[in-house]
Amino acid sequence: MNDQAKAPSDCQTMIDVRAGVDATDRALVDLLETRFGYMRAAARIKTEQSAVRDEDRKAAVIDAVRQRAAKAGIPADALAEIWDSLVETSIAYEMTEWKRLRR
Repeated sequence: MNDQAKAPSDCQTMIDVRAGVDATDRALVDLLETRFGYMRAAARIKTEQSAVRDEDRKAAVIDAVRQRAAKAGIPADALAEIWDSLVETSIAYEMTEWKRLRR
């Protein structure tokens, strides 16, 4: 499988579909690697441990995803749940990094 997957509308077989899904999954992991890099940056920049968790920011991020998903016609509530988990995982990761950097 390569990263030159066909567009969904160009897929003619399940092999095409699966190649596209696999390429998309690889790209998503790459994007998540970047996102967690930003969590490391936040851990480095924030001076107070209490600043790691920001419920207002969490709500805004999840709401933005819900709205974007709804506009795209994909399952908005399900993506909001996925993002809730992603943000909680990101907060936990940032907290671990914040503590590691201050040992």
